[in-house]
Amino acid sequence: MLESLSLGTIFGTIHILVQLVFCARALLRPHREPASRIAWIVVIMVFPVVGIITYLLLGETNVGRHRIERMQIILSRLPNPATAGSKDSTYQQQIEDHNYQHLFEAGRSVNGFLPVNGNRARLLGDSNATIDAMVADIDAAIEQVHLMFYIWLPDNNGRKIAEALQRAASRGVICRAMADSLGSRSMINSPHWHAMSNNGVRLACALPIAAPPFGLLKGRIDLRNHRKIVIIDNRITYCGSQNCADPEFLIKAKYGPWVDVMVRFEGPIALQNQYLFASDWMHERDEDITCLLTEQPPHFDDGITAQVIGTGPTVRYSAMPEIFESLMYAARKELVISTPYYVPDESMQAALCACARRGIATTLIVPALNDSWIVGAASKSYYSQLLNAGVQLFEYEGGLLHAKTLTLDGEVTLIGSANMDRRSFELNYENNILVHNSGLTADVRGRQQQYIDGSHQVTKEMVKTWSWQHNLINNAVATIGPIL
Repeated sequence: MLESLSLGTIFGTIHILVQLVFCARALLRPHREPASRIAWIVVIMVFPVVGIITYLLLGETNVGRHRIERMQIILSRLPNPATAGSKDSTYQQQIEDHNYQHLFEAGRSVNGFLPVNGNRARLLGDSNATIDAMVADIDAAIEQVHLMFYIWLPDNNGRKIAEALQRAASRGVICRAMADSLGSRSMINSPHWHAMSNNGVRLACALPIAAPPFGLLKGRIDLRNHRKIVIIDNRITYCGSQNCADPEFLIKAKYGPWVDVMVRFEGPIALQNQYLFASDWMHERDEDITCLLTEQPPHFDDGITAQVIGTGPTVRYSAMPEIFESLMYAARKELVISTPYYVPDESMQAALCACARRGIATTLIVPALNDSWIVGAASKSYYSQLLNAGVQLFEYEGGLLHAKTLTLDGEVTLIGSANMDRRSFELNYENNILVHNSGLTADVRGRQQQYIDGSHQVTKEMVKTWSWQHNLINNAVATIGPIL
């Protein structure tokens, strides 16, 4: 009996010591908010074994030491990003309006890209029109086609792109295509992927998932490459929210159609997207394509100013939320945002509320029905504070609003892959483009108005009718936001 008690005491003591070690690890982990540290300590202590395992799987933004070292080597081999698409490296000469210089300076601090003028941009009609435009550009390609998608499905639109790549490769165009190994697993495992490979398309799987259990030690499997990039002949590029799939998005059909937005750019900005693609490609494939980064794309005298902002777990911590918050604090007249996933950190929520309190016409558009009930519940926990601050809040009803857009004072637009949630802030590789141009901003603002017209407005009176059980669930889910 004493021996049994003694063993139980020993194992109990060891377990407590292990818990304390992991609590200390959560406390010592850099770049973590106090709320996140507290949440993890509660999970580790309240759920002894499960909490520790969960922390090992999800507790740290870890893409693996080898991956970080390899990415640093690759980036050191790339040409100076400040020269990407820029005829003149003098920063002040790249900005038309110095009122927004600080925004582009914030963008420059992320990747080193300067804002470059001389670009043309066109907002595309819808998801199918975007795919058709990409196919037309691929069919007209002369030298190379590069693309990267988080989700690439073997559906109608997915097959259109795959077939266009094979046609281009048969003409001698060098085609490189990359897809995230988790988000695009159905395409990667399909005959279409093998057909592309057999017909000369060079393929790569981004962030391949190693077999458990030892694969989990190499890094978190939920850190994904969420980028959506197309570059053609180093002069045309696409940026926005759309994956390579039908808008019906049959894998989640009950939420469809997915409503996306994409902009086709032509000019020097294409070279900055090429940098992001090259760093991703060279990490997954042993092929040096840095020679493409010294070419100079066409420069249009009547073009617009734009800048690529690429973030991820191997880029400076908090880069993307800093960009969002800088834009919010820069607003002087109007700020309109659409995002499918609104789970902000405290500083971003405060920035959006402060924007409305300054008298800025501040509007947030989110889906009425979210494909993630967890994100949907967490988002609703922020509604009351937003409404009390004066933010106009709309829930879109015409499908899953997947467009990630921000327009500022009718002059500045941010468009890309990043959501306004912690996953985009800390875990995923994202790509956005910041644009200063009243014409494109007016087009994007018009699209945002279509979203508003297809929405119902959320009011303070509506939120007050929610039951305490409803609020309890929303707030409880939001509380574990720092963990998720």
